[in-house]
Formats: sequence, structure tokens, C-alpha cells
Amino acid sequence: MGSFPLDDLPGPVAVVCHDAGTANILLWGLREASVPFRLYAAGPARRIAEQLALPVWEEDLDSALNGAGSLVSGTGWASSVEHDARAKARALGLPSIAVLDHWANYQERFERQGQQVLPDRYWVTDEIALERARRIFGADAATELVPNLYLARQLSMIRPIDAATPNVLLYVLEPARSDWGRGIDGEFQALDFFLDRFPKLALPNDLVIRLRPHPSDAPGKYAAWMDRNSGFLIELDTAPDMAAALSDVRYVVGCESYGLVVALNAGRKVYCSLPPHAPACRLPHDGIVHLGSMMQTP
Repeated sequence: MGSFPLDDLPGPVAVVCHDAGTANILLWGLREASVPFRLYAAGPARRIAEQLALPVWEEDLDSALNGAGSLVSGTGWASSVEHDARAKARALGLPSIAVLDHWANYQERFERQGQQVLPDRYWVTDEIALERARRIFGADAATELVPNLYLARQLSMIRPIDAATPNVLLYVLEPARSDWGRGIDGEFQALDFFLDRFPKLALPNDLVIRLRPHPSDAPGKYAAWMDRNSGFLIELDTAPDMAAALSDVRYVVGCESYGLVVALNAGRKVYCSLPPHAPACRLPHDGIVHLGSMMQTP
């Protein structure tokens, strides 16, 4: 698989991340790095850093960048901190690398309030993302394939399905950030659509549905929805990480979460719960069953 290329950068390397997706990729790579670094981690990324026992830069973003040799940043949606870091790095003349952890909205990840700040280099973790990044940013863009140590580690810890695996379905939640014109948050529309399609999936009668909230979800966000659907066997997932959550389930459902990709690689049956009126799923992976494409007759 190779090593994560942080040690090839001028140090100290300022590492700035917020959302969980790129944080997982970056911070698992950072664990193996020997180059001096300054890790500015906020939001879900800080919790991941603490779980991995990585030292976090406790001063402000400016001080993390001043005197640094280069910047590596995430490309999340939930904050502007990574965008701000790229803008500050450009002003300081620092080489800037951004990690893309998904397969969609590449250009929009580098825009805030009409301002676009592109990095000098892009790091992706699979061939599909590499092709898309080169198509969007140009064939001559400095786009590189790097190992996904997080995925490799998760897969190494997930137990294969066997006779002892319980009849549990893990629903991997994520904010949709849209109501798709219907006045209800998209993630709840997807949940309702999943339960509507549930009788057609030929799943075991004693199946337990286990909801795994997104790291950005507020505590209790899904409590009322669970109460409204008490006719199903629904519980909250409390596993410490995705590997533990997937080890005890046979089926996985979600919208576009990276957890679906992990589950697919771990040999689980994976369903996308985006309803027909939602934008099409942007995960490019074969093997995902798209409920929105199933017949809509009752």
C-alpha cells in the first residue's frame, strides 16, 4: 500500500482538518509520519485526534501556519476553517495540499462566499477519485494517489460474516443539508423512505435496525423519529468506531456516507436509502443496492 507522503513535505507541516472524512485519512497518515507537524484540529477532527493520541495545536490557526513549511488540509463542508487555512497559506506563500475524501462536489469544496482558493496539489485515495479530480481540475493539475490507511485499518478489524453474526442492520446517518423542496430535512426523508421500502427487501423478520448518528449530529436528534416508528426494532448504535459497528451487523444502509464504502469492502450487503425525488447517489461503487430505483408500487 505504501506510506503516507507527509514526510516528503517541507516541515513543520501544518495539518488543518475539521470534518471526519478527511480527518480520518489525514490523521491515520499522521500517526506514521516522522516530519515535525502542527495539528490544528477542530470539530469531529479533534475528537479523532484525541482518540489517536495525537498532539493538537492549542493556539490559533494563524500561529499554526506562521513559520510552517507547508500545509495539508481537509476539504469538509461543515466549517470554513480548512478554506481559511488555504487562503492564509496562499498569502504566506506556503505550499498547500488538500485531501479529497469523497467523489462529489470537488470544486465547491474550495469555495466559500464566492471566494475560491485552490491548493497547489490534490491527494486522493482511489483511482475513481483520481480520474475525477484530473477531469475537474485539469490533466496537468498536481493530483496524486495516496494510501488510505484509515480504510485499511478499519477493514483489518472488522469480523467477517459467519453463522454467529446477528441479524442486525446498521443505518449510517449523515446530514443531507437539503430538504429537497419538501420542508423536511433530507436525512429524515431517507429514513422514512427506507422504512417504506423495508417490506420489499426480504430481510429477516427479527431484524434489529441500529442507527449510527453522524459525528456532527446533536444528541437526541433521532429520538422523536424512533418513537414514531416504535413498531420496528430500532436502537441507537454505541460502538466506539465504524469497525466495531460493522463487525456485528449483516446489512448496512445510508445515503452517501463513507461508511457505506467501508461496509461494501467488508463484504456487507449495502443499500442506499436516497428516495427517488432526491439527487442521485454520487457513490460510484458497484454493489450498492439503490432503493430509489426499486419499483414504487405498493
